[in-house]
Amino acid sequence: MSARTVVYPADADLVAAARLIDPTFYASDPHPVYARLRAEAPVFWCEEGRFWALSKYEDVRHVGHDNTLFSSARGTLIADGATQNAFGPHIPGAHHLMRTDPPDHGPMRKIVSRSFTPRSVKRLGDLARQITRDLIADIDPDAVLDVVQALSAPLTSFVIAELMGVPKSRWTEFCDWTDAAILQIDAGRDAAEHSGKVEELLDFFRELCEERRRHPGDDIITDLVTGEFQGKPLNDIDLVTYCKFLLVAGTETTRNLISHGVALLANHPDQRQLLVDEPERIPTAVEEMLRISSPVVAFCRTATADTQIREQQIKAGDYVAMLYSSANRDEEIWEDPDRFDVTRSTARTHVAFGFGPHVCLGAGLARMEAKALFEELLAAYPRYELAGPAVNGQSTLVSMVSEQPVVFGARALAGV
Repeated sequence: MSARTVVYPADADLVAAARLIDPTFYASDPHPVYARLRAEAPVFWCEEGRFWALSKYEDVRHVGHDNTLFSSARGTLIADGATQNAFGPHIPGAHHLMRTDPPDHGPMRKIVSRSFTPRSVKRLGDLARQITRDLIADIDPDAVLDVVQALSAPLTSFVIAELMGVPKSRWTEFCDWTDAAILQIDAGRDAAEHSGKVEELLDFFRELCEERRRHPGDDIITDLVTGEFQGKPLNDIDLVTYCKFLLVAGTETTRNLISHGVALLANHPDQRQLLVDEPERIPTAVEEMLRISSPVVAFCRTATADTQIREQQIKAGDYVAMLYSSANRDEEIWEDPDRFDVTRSTARTHVAFGFGPHVCLGAGLARMEAKALFEELLAAYPRYELAGPAVNGQSTLVSMVSEQPVVFGARALAGV
């Protein structure tokens, strides 16, 4: 056991159950353990991962907001806990948006922020809706299909491809590369199996950046190659790092939001019928999907000075994990928090997109894509059925749906 004085000691059973560094823990159902952590050990010392785990909503918000006392520069992922004293970016020589603190974080974020303004997102709305309609038109209503590959993966990949200025002739190839980059996050798969396609993706980004240097366009890649950080243009490593980050961050969370949402509505047909009858409720339903499914499991910070959370002493240099998926079901914030309720008026107060300086850059884009998807899907197939359990990926970062079999229209067409 750590030499740290633990104010909220957990019994051996809870310590054994809270396998917070094990990706398989998050691929199953972690919420019974989260509930115990909130009740018994809200500031929990994970000895194996060398971090404090925060499971309560207010504590998570406190750490996420105070970027002076809690730094992102020494790591943001649960897997970084064991190497918490290793300063610097994920890729040597690169500046990484996720591991940049203010005052540098703002200028680095600003390089691409114009592509995520409400005006820009609204401009993309018609495209996202047309992509969704095209994907739905290609569905065989009687077949068992994977909703990830049929809808959520291509929609999110094609929208980010448009933002990046990828030629439409290469969107299908780009979607394949995106899958490879995302599957590398899944600890249940052999990362080497996808490394070749990821290298192809990085080579493509290099080519696209060079093309935009010669022929600027109205896209994120142009913003990156013409932008500056600390008075200098981004170097080649910065550019590729930023491109890959935008790709994964701009697709992974939204595709999981959509995949989880499809299953939630199928498993709660009364809630789905409310949306069929009153589609104006869909934006609130999307917030409830984000709250209850929490596509991002956790992010982390490092304490820069001695501090205290709920009487627990946190020392300078200690690593702290914000368990978003637990905070979003805090009983002190939401009544009956495990219940999926598409009319929940307080759903939008969730922390699924983070908050403070590191609030998700693409939150508006994700909301727009999910709204378009569910409006079109429920209009076309209001009684789709799940055709089997989901296959969940193994990750300490995201709540990953790898596969979700669905039959979209067979029973509905039969009038069942």
